[in-house]
Amino acid sequence: MALPVVRDYMDKVVPTLSPETDILEAVDFLLAKHVTGAPVLDAAGKVVGILTEKDCLRLLSTGVDQDMPRGVVREYMTKEVVSVPSHMNVYFLAGMFLTASYRRLPVIDDGKLVGAITRFDVLRVIQANLKNVK
Repeated sequence: MALPVVRDYMDKVVPTLSPETDILEAVDFLLAKHVTGAPVLDAAGKVVGILTEKDCLRLLSTGVDQDMPRGVVREYMTKEVVSVPSHMNVYFLAGMFLTASYRRLPVIDDGKLVGAITRFDVLRVIQANLKNVK
């Protein structure tokens, strides 16, 4: 039996944002899509950042007297994007999730966004293995 790889468990439809999206609209977008983060793509479709719920918390931490700061996604996103390839072994990925605070990682092949994988997705690997044991 082949080892499970990211492409077998990743989400293939990934909500994305533009660097020029208003930051408050981006918060609404994350809430509406029920995701904890979204890759940020430039006009050519290249991943230039990721906006996470943690990045958005800075809106509250830098606001004064309930006055929300304004700006665009580019000003709040994380620019150093950790990503994984679709052929990565899921067991290795589980180790990455254990040693880092990431909850969701973009999946990039040949410079293109092809999906995203979350800790929750990795739980399905456990479930699949349990079914094979029974």
